[in-house]
Amino acid sequence: MRIVVQAEPFDYGAECARFAEQDGGVGAIVSFAGVVRSTPEAPVTLMEIEHYPGMTEAALSRIAEEAVQRWQLVDVLVIHRHGALRPGETIMMVATAAAHRAAAFEAADFLMDYLKSRAPFWKKEHGPEGETWVAAKETDEAALDRW
Repeated sequence: MRIVVQAEPFDYGAECARFAEQDGGVGAIVSFAGVVRSTPEAPVTLMEIEHYPGMTEAALSRIAEEAVQRWQLVDVLVIHRHGALRPGETIMMVATAAAHRAAAFEAADFLMDYLKSRAPFWKKEHGPEGETWVAAKETDEAALDRW
């Protein structure tokens, strides 16, 4: 299990390739990357992500360990950036390795729902109208009810 919180960009392809170098027993690997989005309806010029060092890593480790136990995962990788990010930059990634695909997919989905709604990160979007803290959405909170 590897949990990383960093300001620096990371190479998603290289991280996936490294994660895929698993020992026997792995029948499925699932990965997901989140990217800073800007649309004509909701233009974003910059996203600032803040966190509390130490607390954030501990919280991510706890939820990753829960995923390992619930889905009997072989491995988990979570990388999440902080600082100032521009549209198109990768914010984070999750990868899960399991004996079977259902477990790998469900665990990755569980981790993503947690990261979206409960992980201790605070996001501020900057755009033409100024800056706004990103609030939790009802749909994101409802997604957690599945687990």
